[in-house]
Amino acid sequence: MSPPTRRRFLQRGAAAATASFVGVSSRRMWAALPAVPIGIQLYTVAQDLQKNVGGTLTRIREIGYTEVETAGFAGLTATQFRAEINNAQLNCHSAHLQWDSPDLSPVFDDAHALGVHFVVSSALFLPGEGAQPTVDIYQKMAARINDIARRAQQAGLQYAYHNHNFEFRDLGGGQIGYDVLLGETDSSLVDFELDCGWMVAAGYSPVEYFSKYPRRYKMLHIKDFVKGSKVSTSLARGLRPQGAELGRGYIDYKPILDAAIKTTVKYYYVEQEPPFLDMTALQAAKVDYDYLRHLLAFR
Repeated sequence: MSPPTRRRFLQRGAAAATASFVGVSSRRMWAALPAVPIGIQLYTVAQDLQKNVGGTLTRIREIGYTEVETAGFAGLTATQFRAEINNAQLNCHSAHLQWDSPDLSPVFDDAHALGVHFVVSSALFLPGEGAQPTVDIYQKMAARINDIARRAQQAGLQYAYHNHNFEFRDLGGGQIGYDVLLGETDSSLVDFELDCGWMVAAGYSPVEYFSKYPRRYKMLHIKDFVKGSKVSTSLARGLRPQGAELGRGYIDYKPILDAAIKTTVKYYYVEQEPPFLDMTALQAAKVDYDYLRHLLAFR
């Protein structure tokens, strides 16, 4: 075998250096990937979905999200919407659905068409109950939730309750509606999706609730509000805080996620409350993803 020429030696050296760099870069890239899948509640990009479902979902996947949670179908049927989700190579395990009718068969049919496991609602007040809720009203709501959750389980689905900020309003005697719902719902039937942002906005701590109820939570909504926001238990215009991109508001998510990772939480969904002040919804979704990816990378 003839000795290597200088040119061949340099070529081999360059190839080895490239392979080494690629190996290091690959290790760094994989190390930076989050240990848990990052999802987005599609309410964040609702207006974009109304214009272009497929294009919006494709962009969501390009940003890096692997999970989506639905809130309506942007004018499509549940079956059609699932096809668009599949085409974008996204996963969907949870759906916020309409619970207006006593006949829940259509709701469960949509859930099965989507292929989700979790079916979610927020407050299920009857007409007139939400204006001035009482402990008794929340107890009645808990009974409705137990009934819905039982029927969901019979249909092969799992019900979860999603909070806003108003459940933390003082009902008198230091009681709040959220605690009534946790106490009065059957833990074998009812899971909770904790909206961390709304809980913090109301002046309460997700970390404390994770500590008290580590097995009740299966999903999180992760949102932020602008710095300087006042504590609020109202969704009324002028009283509700203005949404902000993750990391640009005032909520410190590191201790929240440190606590969540020790519970039964499985899915983490970014959600940003419109209007969007400095960028488009999809640009905000990218900022939100990058922030959460950084926090979850080494968990």
